[in-house]
Amino acid sequence: MKLSINGKPVEVNSSPDTPLLWALRDELGLTGTKFGCGAALCGACTVLKNGQPIRACVTPISTLAADDAITTVEGNDEKVGRAVKQAWQALDVVQCGYCQSGQVLAATALLSANPHPTDQDIDQAMGGNLCRCGTYVRIRAAIHAAAKLL
Repeated sequence: MKLSINGKPVEVNSSPDTPLLWALRDELGLTGTKFGCGAALCGACTVLKNGQPIRACVTPISTLAADDAITTVEGNDEKVGRAVKQAWQALDVVQCGYCQSGQVLAATALLSANPHPTDQDIDQAMGGNLCRCGTYVRIRAAIHAAAKLL
């Protein structure tokens, strides 16, 4: 199956029912996307499909088209992604870091669609991404900081 991952065409030889998460990690070596719950409840596996957050743990590769643009944390280097990562570092958001690739991608999608989000917008967009360390206050502050950078 042919896919577009991080702006590059790739071929995946996994079974069609293989979740995107495992094709990314096991076949393509893109280990920034994490396995959290396996049921699309925690957001650790969040990637972007055509700029929208999806849960890679429950997305079979057979549901993706060759022209779907899949972005992982490794390829999140466009203007908004760079601003989010810069704000994350400046505000020292990361504690354990396990959930952060999903958090960063969800924040990138939010700021791409809404460059000046309110706290309520942030809470709504980020609500499906859990952080066991509880860095939600820093995440919200970093999203506001990234918005200012943009």
